[in-house]
Amino acid sequence: MSNIFMDKPKVTPKDFFLWAGAMVALYVSVFSFISLLFEYINHAYPDPLNYNYVDPYSGGMRFAIASLIVLFPVFLVLMRLIRRDIARIPEKRDLWVRRWALFLTVFAAGAAVIIDLITLINYFLGGDLTTPFVLKVLVVLLVAGGAFLHFLADVRGYWVQFPEYANRVGYAVAVLAIVAIVSGFFIMGTPSEIRMYRFDDQKANDLTSIQWQIVNYWQQKEKLPAALSDLNDSISGFVVPVDKQSGQGYSYEITGKLAFKLCATFNAESQANQQTFARIAPVPAVPAGVKGIGDMGQSVWAHGAGLVCFERIIDPELYPPFSKARVQ
Repeated sequence: MSNIFMDKPKVTPKDFFLWAGAMVALYVSVFSFISLLFEYINHAYPDPLNYNYVDPYSGGMRFAIASLIVLFPVFLVLMRLIRRDIARIPEKRDLWVRRWALFLTVFAAGAAVIIDLITLINYFLGGDLTTPFVLKVLVVLLVAGGAFLHFLADVRGYWVQFPEYANRVGYAVAVLAIVAIVSGFFIMGTPSEIRMYRFDDQKANDLTSIQWQIVNYWQQKEKLPAALSDLNDSISGFVVPVDKQSGQGYSYEITGKLAFKLCATFNAESQANQQTFARIAPVPAVPAGVKGIGDMGQSVWAHGAGLVCFERIIDPELYPPFSKARVQ
């Protein structure tokens, strides 16, 4: 009995960290994959009741893609090393670190499936089922269910008996991950396109800031500034921003006693989710032909590609001069 006990393989630091690294890479990859699919569902079925700020640059999607690109190959490489060790030393199938990793994964996947089904039934009974919600439930069910079946088969030694099937499953999952990653670029654009969108967003924010200062200037002096340089204020510290992409100043022109226009050159047509900042950005002037701010919605800085000018008319009733406001 003592010889058998002594000959039993022990968990080495290499074994421990291979399994620990593989499980961490697996869990983060699965979470990132699910998050990425959720982002696709949100993009396909936008929630009209969501009035909160939406990241116009798909930050969550980018992080999920980056995690998949790095960690999923790490998981595959580590599992390949582990399987080579087991093929060389079959007794390593009985290492406690392997058993714990597999059973923990089976437990976590099974729990995710159960919670997912409970959530689905709960929302069904409450009459709150929507297409995006059902799709997200199906994503979790399929991913967690697939993980549960895969690692349950590993616990039972199925993949050891049929290694060719394990390879096929690995290739299929790798193809799914690649498809999910590539699909993201069709939604959020290439890195160069995202940079152009960021420049455009910055220009719209700069115009918002300049517009506010112009109206404030009018309220103070009851006249429009002759040039944008008149808005520079050493006391408040305001300096008229310039186009960070070109380094040139923005165009400004007085078109009437209370009217002016601001122009900027944009790289592309404004994206629907890029306009959400207009809900929280100050909009102190009324666009030409519009009677009230409430009518502007999110289109206040909507633009096409190229040189775009925004005409504004100050409503003195909405933004009275400070001298009149003090008298009242």
